[in-house]
Amino acid sequence: MGQMKKFGFVLLVLSASVVEQIEGKGYEKPLNCGHLECAAYTLIHSQPEFEIRSYSKATWVATTPISSPSYTYAVSIGFKILFAYIRGNNDAAVKMNMTAPVLVNIHPRTGHLQNSTYVVHFYMPQKFQRNPPLSAEAQPVELPQHKYAAVRRFGGFMDDSNISVQLSALKKSLEDTGRDKSSASNQYSGRALLYSAAGYNSPFEHENRVNEVMLWFD
Repeated sequence: MGQMKKFGFVLLVLSASVVEQIEGKGYEKPLNCGHLECAAYTLIHSQPEFEIRSYSKATWVATTPISSPSYTYAVSIGFKILFAYIRGNNDAAVKMNMTAPVLVNIHPRTGHLQNSTYVVHFYMPQKFQRNPPLSAEAQPVELPQHKYAAVRRFGGFMDDSNISVQLSALKKSLEDTGRDKSSASNQYSGRALLYSAAGYNSPFEHENRVNEVMLWFD
C-alpha cells in the first residue's frame, strides 16, 4: 500500500471509531485555559502518543494567507495583525480579551514546511461569536472545516524544525495504530486534509508551554 493510502486508511479506521470507549482521559487542560476562553472540543479517542478530537463549530478571526519560508516569521506577522485586531483595529473599534489557542493552518507547497502558506487564527470570545467586528486586515471564518483532528502535544517554543519532527511522530503513531487494526479494509485512498499548529501561550511565557500539532480529516 502506498504511503498516502496507508495513512488515509488509518484515518478512516479512526474516524469509524467515534463510538469506541475512550481509552484514556486525554491531555490535561492547558493552564492558560483556566483564565482564557479556549476553543471547545469533544475527546473521541485517547492514547499516550496522540488523541482524536471533534471541535465545535465556532467563529475565529483569520489573517489572509501568508507565504513564507519560515513558520516563525509567518506567525510573527500574523500574530501582530490579529493582536491589533483584538486591541481595537476593527470597524467597531472594540477591544477583546485574548483567547487560546493561536491556531495556524499550514499548507505545504512541496510536502515540507519550507516555503509554505500559513493562515493564523484567533478564537473569537463568546461575546463576539455571533457578530464579530470586521477589518480590512482580518476576517471572521467558521472552523473547523473538517470533522476530526488527530492531535499530538509537546512543550517549548514552536519552530519549523520541531513542528516537522512532531508531525512525523504523529503520523508514525497513527500508522502504528493502523497496523494494530489490520483486519479492516485497506482500500481507502483518502488522506489528511490539513496540517495545523496550535499554541496556548504568549511569546513572553517561558514556562509550562503547551503546543500541539494537528492532522485534520473527515
